[in-house]
Amino acid sequence: MSDRTKRTAHTGQRLAALLAGFAALVATGTPALAAGAARPGLLTAAPEYPASVTINTVSPSVADQSTGTVTVTGTVTNSGGSAFKSAHAAVRKPSPDGRKSLPLQTRSDLNLVAIRNSPGSADGIDLAAPLDQLGDLAPGQSKSFKLEVPTAKLDLGEAGAYELAVDVWEGNEAAENSHPLGIARTFLPYNTPASPLATNVAALWPITHSPELVAQTMQDAEQTPVLRDDSLTKDLAPGGRLYELVNTGAGLPGLTWMVDPDLLDAVYAMTRNYRVQKPGTQAETATNDNTVPGGGKAVATAWLAALRTAVATAGSQVVALPYADPDLASIAHNGVGLPGMDTALRKAGTVGRLTAEGRLATDVTAGVAWPYDGYLDQAVGQVAQTAGDGVVLVNGMSLPDPASLRYTPNAVRKLGNGLTAVVADPVVSEPFQHDLSTPKDVTAATQRFLAETMTITQQQPQDQRSLLVMPPRELTAATAKALANALTQAQNGKWLQLVKLDTVAQAQPNPQAATNPADYPAGVRASELDGTELGSVMSMQGDLDQLLRILTQPQRVRSPFSAAMLRSMSTAWRADPAAGDDYRAGVKKYLYNLITAVKVPKKSVITLPGDSGTLLVSVKNDLTQAVGNLELRLTSVQPNRLNVGPPETVVLDASTSRTLRFPAEAKVNGTVQMTAQLYTTGPGGGPYGEAVTFNVDVTSVTQGVLYVIGGGVVLMLLAGGRFYLQRKKRAGEPEEDPDAPLEPGPDAAYGASADATDPAAGDEKVGH
Repeated sequence: MSDRTKRTAHTGQRLAALLAGFAALVATGTPALAAGAARPGLLTAAPEYPASVTINTVSPSVADQSTGTVTVTGTVTNSGGSAFKSAHAAVRKPSPDGRKSLPLQTRSDLNLVAIRNSPGSADGIDLAAPLDQLGDLAPGQSKSFKLEVPTAKLDLGEAGAYELAVDVWEGNEAAENSHPLGIARTFLPYNTPASPLATNVAALWPITHSPELVAQTMQDAEQTPVLRDDSLTKDLAPGGRLYELVNTGAGLPGLTWMVDPDLLDAVYAMTRNYRVQKPGTQAETATNDNTVPGGGKAVATAWLAALRTAVATAGSQVVALPYADPDLASIAHNGVGLPGMDTALRKAGTVGRLTAEGRLATDVTAGVAWPYDGYLDQAVGQVAQTAGDGVVLVNGMSLPDPASLRYTPNAVRKLGNGLTAVVADPVVSEPFQHDLSTPKDVTAATQRFLAETMTITQQQPQDQRSLLVMPPRELTAATAKALANALTQAQNGKWLQLVKLDTVAQAQPNPQAATNPADYPAGVRASELDGTELGSVMSMQGDLDQLLRILTQPQRVRSPFSAAMLRSMSTAWRADPAAGDDYRAGVKKYLYNLITAVKVPKKSVITLPGDSGTLLVSVKNDLTQAVGNLELRLTSVQPNRLNVGPPETVVLDASTSRTLRFPAEAKVNGTVQMTAQLYTTGPGGGPYGEAVTFNVDVTSVTQGVLYVIGGGVVLMLLAGGRFYLQRKKRAGEPEEDPDAPLEPGPDAAYGASADATDPAAGDEKVGH
């Protein structure tokens, strides 16, 4: 046995003792140990293992019998408080000298390697050569290493995934006190000519972006489109995220392109003349003053042409998401039952398919639901079916397989009621959920993906298997390249083949696979649109319908606003909720501004100098198109004091106003409140906009009215005089009982008339 082998065995005994002690600490719930265990494969700075070791590259990613050398590069950082003396890096081989190594047998074995946090005998035996002498490292200092290992020295036996570990030691290798400072692990798949039946893998390739088109269009003959900003120009240009996604995906026949048709509309708009809103003008009608010319025409034209070519690659499939990719999970949990929601979802599916077909000039698949991050519960499934979707893409965390299942089942599941789930394997997909912007991240994700898919294929080599890989909607360019490379490596190794989503969805389900969703994650729910936000969006439909009734060119408003409402509920706002809030607020305020552009201007007091006359009330149209199907109704709070004529028809050209004349008849002097309200005409008509109240001050009446009042006064005076004379005539007679009723006489009728014509009494009756 060599000195390094003896030293490794000695270290293993020490580690066994340490681990026994650690186990006792875990039983007592030591917080420090629990925190340290959260970083698999990378040691934290600790007295025992102060070196942070990373593996940056493994070349080749897959070894086979023709591979002469495996080259591993990486970095060592002294994360401790004291210097390393004579440090060196070495590769561990999986088995002791003289034995062929065996691959990791199960996916659980792969996971155990990934979560181990300390060097140990399970990591194998250090090779005596090659070594990379790092020398001394001061605290905080880093050095890179490169180890070229002859494949024969690794003693790899059967095909499968092996652990590949690099550790760092301090001191002379022959010294008894030499000890490991840290370790990093990854996986090395080893392939042989006798490959099993390849696993079918569908990989989603999302072409999505947060909504850019707004409800406003320029008021010109071309109805020039308007974008909220020009950020797409950067994304579509070389080096931009969307450019790189298309460029990378074009080299992978068999991808499933997940396309948001709203993005296609935005890019198509950019291929022509378009305008961009200035900051802070989201609610204003678009004009040359509050917009600027867009600058992305050339890159948009080139990108759209490249996308059309890429999706036409043989073996690929285009799935059209519902238009603007509405957030199904938010709607399922907070928007069910809102008026118009079901109709909006069905419309999004139909419009999405037609838009994608038109913009890409290819056949597309519709009826596929992709809830946020693939999380599913019964409510989400029901909303997907309401929207007309028969297939739902699901995160495997929502449908975890039972522990009794000893193999990875096919991705397809039958959930009942005609709904099919295609479930993404969570471990296979997880490495690509983040931005893989560093070499070590790319290598870790690639090697884990290769190891997992090779192991899955070897579980039941006689059966055709199927998997789904689900990256996030906001897939970055770097992560897309890493995923493409991993898929290519696995295809070259012949244990995986890239197929359409339809192929995976139509495979035979495994009866033991889970079909009952787990509890929906509370953390995912926390980012949903709430009921108030969704209700606010859907309430716009009623306001929009009201506006469309009066427009002579409703098509100029209907489509932009219907699309903007769907964009207001886009799943893309999960990544930028503040921008989503601004977008919704801008759409709602702009609609309000359009509705209130046709209005009755506020009025002050109007004087009516007589018992009859004409009230003049104006109606103003600040829209850039004519309006009709309107009438103005003027109503009096006290019609028995002041009455006005019937409603007046309102027809206004663009940007004009008109004064309407209402005949009025007054009964008495004083102030009367009036209400001016626009109404839409025809079946289903109702109030339009806000009512305007004002006062009419009746200052005088005609002679005819005065004669009536004066005649009443004369009659009262005459009746009073007659009563006085009768009292004087009976002055010497005994007084009658004051409570006795008056005897009827020839003047009794005048007494009644006097009450009826009392000016005060008359005012009171008119007032009611």
